[in-house]
Amino acid sequence: MKARTLAVVVFSSAIATGCAVGPNYKRPQASVPSQWTVTPARGTAAKPIEKDEWWSSFQDTELSSLIERAVKQNLDLKLALERVKEERAARGVVRSGYFPSVDAAASATRNRQRVIAPTASGATKIVPVEFNNFEGELSASWELDVFGGIRRGVQAATADAVAAEESRRDVLVILLGDVGHTYVQLRGFQRRLEIANKNIKTQQDTLDLTKARAKAGLATELDVSRAAAQLESTKAVVPTLVSGIDVSMHRLSVLLGEEPGALRSELENPSPIPAAVPDVEVGLPSDLLQRRPDIRRSEAQLAAATARVGEAKAEWFPRFVLTGTAGRQATQLHDLTLGAGNFFSVGPGISLPLFTGGRIRSNVAVQTSRQREALISYQSSILSALEEVQNALVNYSQEQERRDRLNEAAQQSQLAVDLATEQYRAGLVDFLSVLDAQRELYADEDLTVQSQTTVTTDVIALYRALGGGWSVNPVASLNRATP
Repeated sequence: MKARTLAVVVFSSAIATGCAVGPNYKRPQASVPSQWTVTPARGTAAKPIEKDEWWSSFQDTELSSLIERAVKQNLDLKLALERVKEERAARGVVRSGYFPSVDAAASATRNRQRVIAPTASGATKIVPVEFNNFEGELSASWELDVFGGIRRGVQAATADAVAAEESRRDVLVILLGDVGHTYVQLRGFQRRLEIANKNIKTQQDTLDLTKARAKAGLATELDVSRAAAQLESTKAVVPTLVSGIDVSMHRLSVLLGEEPGALRSELENPSPIPAAVPDVEVGLPSDLLQRRPDIRRSEAQLAAATARVGEAKAEWFPRFVLTGTAGRQATQLHDLTLGAGNFFSVGPGISLPLFTGGRIRSNVAVQTSRQREALISYQSSILSALEEVQNALVNYSQEQERRDRLNEAAQQSQLAVDLATEQYRAGLVDFLSVLDAQRELYADEDLTVQSQTTVTTDVIALYRALGGGWSVNPVASLNRATP
């Protein structure tokens, strides 16, 4: 009766106080500017971000199809999802500490013993005795989480599960950015190959014309050699561009979880480079704390580290365990019934660490250091995110200016080629002027396409830096103790 009373008192005390040793997690104050510190970037709008599916703004059906398939088939994303399931299952293991542990056991043995037995003459003798022993037993134990060690463990496991989910989202953001970047690079290589082939045809025509004029005495062999050299120089670019096309196709195939050559027939026909959208919504720097999965993951890891400090400190305090055993023994199987043959034991147990050689103190120091490491990592992730976004804003804005200048240069170079060709045929300029004009035209057109490609990849990098690519889901607050 006294044992039962003690158990009730201890249990009631644990429920009433609900204490848990160690620090409670609170989101640390983050130093984030109220506005972006760079000059407002061209092509951006400081409005709240309303759309996460950034790829739809390019209105490219092929890109949208690749994105959709990558989300379903990418192996890195599947691996990240399995890690989420693993952490959720691990949380279930830790959470089981809240509940009693109940075990059942049964045994059947044949026993032989030597006993002292009286004889008819009044003497004694040792005789062997054999008998059966059937036993059934039910045992239970329940640790009362008086000082919150189990509770802190569950909080840490919950935060680990949240961190795994944020890691999956981070993989998703990176995956979508990689698909978009590689696809744009592919279209850029294809467009550069078209320009190279166009210039090869023009330069071949120029070479043929020069040869004809040389036979007629209107040009020199030096002019022919120069035209041939320029043609071969342009042709030398083709293998590099073809290699870039093939590598991009291979990369896209692998990102979609397929073998490297799977998308060749689908992507080999050239298409325009996806055009950047007029205005990209960038929101405020403070939005990154909720939009960036890597920052959210760092915060979850900090919450887990904070809870583990309390879990380590709980080892300093007593542990209260209720245990009980009940069963039945009989020499015959049919005698295993309720009755006087039952046995049971029940009562509380208390254990207190008296000497551990500094293990508990050292473990608390380890977990405290890990908490400080997690805090530094959280602060670092915020700074890295701010840097990444502001660099992306600068790159996107300045590359648009560069593209416009190159586009104007390409138009002027085309005009120069037309004028130089006409004047050469009229005998007003030498052949070198034609070759220089053609060389400048090809260089400007190639650089223009490269810049167009970079503008689009820069805007994709900006979307990625802003954490675009996943829908923001409300998750359980890490500031609350999750039961």
